[in-house]
Amino acid sequence: MLTLVLGLILFLGIHSVAIVAMPLRNRAVAASEVGWKLLYAVISLLGLWLIAKGYAAYRLDPYIVYVTPVWMRHLSALLLLPVFILFLAPYFPGRIKRVTVHPQLIAVKLWAVSHLLVNGTLGDLVLFGSFLAWAVVDRISMKRRQQRPLPAAPASAYNDLILVVAGLALYGVTVVWAHKWLIGVAPFG
Repeated sequence: MLTLVLGLILFLGIHSVAIVAMPLRNRAVAASEVGWKLLYAVISLLGLWLIAKGYAAYRLDPYIVYVTPVWMRHLSALLLLPVFILFLAPYFPGRIKRVTVHPQLIAVKLWAVSHLLVNGTLGDLVLFGSFLAWAVVDRISMKRRQQRPLPAAPASAYNDLILVVAGLALYGVTVVWAHKWLIGVAPFG
């Protein structure tokens, strides 16, 4: 569990710098934007690696907190349908991005809630609960800080169609193959 928690601290910590220390982030970018991005990437990747390693180790001897009915898997699958669409939305400006305002944070919340509905071990609560709490705090903090522009495709009437097709394709690949390959669990297996 310690490895999982350390990974969460690193990953969510570096993603929280803009929430709790925007002046520090701005000074780091002003000093060296490439250096900041490199540091951000290295800490993020190390955090992800530790999260994956810690979660995999914890799954070998889990402590079960709750068990949900089997039908919750269907609700979880339904909640996950828009996740990839919303996660990609900032990079394809269109109606979806405009209506949702912060689509990636909505995607993280849906991803976390859907996993909490069907996974009831202590490790699941720590992992998905941490991401859910972070997304809520980040959304609240967005109200008081200026947004940085993201690299994105040119605005187009076709961007929403591209998002839906790409998002559903990624969902299909994840459900059919990638989740089992990456996590070791087939969502519908």
